[in-house]
Order: sequence, then structure tokens, then C-alpha cells
Amino acid sequence: MATIADWLGAGCLVAGALLALAAGIGVLRFPDALSRMHAATKPQVLGVLLLLLGIALRLRSPADLGMILLVAVFQLATAPVAAQMIGRAAYRSGRLDRSLLDADELAERGPDGGPAGPA
Repeated sequence: MATIADWLGAGCLVAGALLALAAGIGVLRFPDALSRMHAATKPQVLGVLLLLLGIALRLRSPADLGMILLVAVFQLATAPVAAQMIGRAAYRSGRLDRSLLDADELAERGPDGGPAGPA
């Protein structure tokens, strides 16, 4: 049974490393902030979770599993917030091609994200 877990762990480690590599390449190669934001969050988070799963399958001690679980929870909690902040900063600074947006919900707001004019 331990051999099967080790092989599954190795497969998760390789898959996670490939996803993290793809995320890094995407951040370097994609042309705009929205595409880079996507590459920095979605495949990177899945890659990290697969790496953590592979490590958990390999280590299997309760203390290690608790720490791995904490890392996974913090990764899932912080990556969406970071993507939101990157997207908002790109929008506010004008480094965003607005023609790529399907819906621009911030258009009626002012440049700083507040109301457009006096109420």
C-alpha cells in the first residue's frame, strides 16, 4: 500500500511541477495584465495543491499533514485576493485593454473606483 501511495505522490509532484512551470511561462509570455493574472493564479494554485498532495502522500505523519493543510488553506485564501488586487490595480492605472472586457462594471465609477461625480 505504501508503494502505491509513493507512486501516486510522485505523479502528483510531477503534475504539480508542470502546472507551476506552465504558470510561470504564462506570466512571462502573456501580453496583458488580465492574462497574466489568470496564469499567476489558476494553474499556479492547482500546481501548488498537487505538490502538497504529493508531499502529503509521501510523508504521511500527522504533524506534516497539519502543516500541509495550513499551507493549502492559506494558498486558497490568498490567491483569489491577490488576483482581485492585481486586476483592480491594472484597471485603475490604465494598463488594461478595456476592449478585452466582456462587461465593465467599474465604468460608471470614477478613476479611483469611487462614485463618478457629485451625488
